[in-house]
Amino acid sequence: MTARPPHPGRPRRPTLFGPVAADAVVGGEDPARRVDAAHDTAAALVQHGRQGDPETAARLVALADEHGLDEVARLWADRPADTLPGTLWRIYAVRAGIQRDPVGLSEAFEEGRRRAPVDEAVAGVAEPPGPEQVLDLADQVLAGLFTGDFAVALERAAAFCRVVATGAAVLADADEDEARAMLSTRRAADLARTARQLEVAAARWRDGTLH
Repeated sequence: MTARPPHPGRPRRPTLFGPVAADAVVGGEDPARRVDAAHDTAAALVQHGRQGDPETAARLVALADEHGLDEVARLWADRPADTLPGTLWRIYAVRAGIQRDPVGLSEAFEEGRRRAPVDEAVAGVAEPPGPEQVLDLADQVLAGLFTGDFAVALERAAAFCRVVATGAAVLADADEDEARAMLSTRRAADLARTARQLEVAAARWRDGTLH
């Protein structure tokens, strides 16, 4: 994501929803406070994009600037996949995976596109987004800037994961290097699971049960 300039006059301990979120990010050990902060920050990200609340946006930017998106995302890591923070964690993880290995994921995506028309249809996406499109989508969601249909965003990310999972499995079968083949197989399994989770999250968002 593009670095943001420091916010003039920003407090050293920015508050998104009072001290709970900030304390949890900077290392608070109270599990209940961390759960509250995980759900509060996730809701702020998604709802700001939909509602355009400038005050919430400023606080969210300050929190991310102060502690880093990685620290904020850690709040979501242990939340269940069928919750909003758990869903954002999976978006964050897909984004991080593309950033770590853009070449490998691009190769798997291209291989999968040739072999996964059924998987594309399952996610309700006629043309799955590529790695750069998913990065852009994830950046918008994680910056609280996404203003479209959140369920569609999740389905597009799921379609990408399914296509890459298919491609990674094909590449694993063809790879004579056992270590690389095992990594591709693991990647395929992880992405297929993430795709299923994102599809469930999209359905829950539509029926109002993703919190």
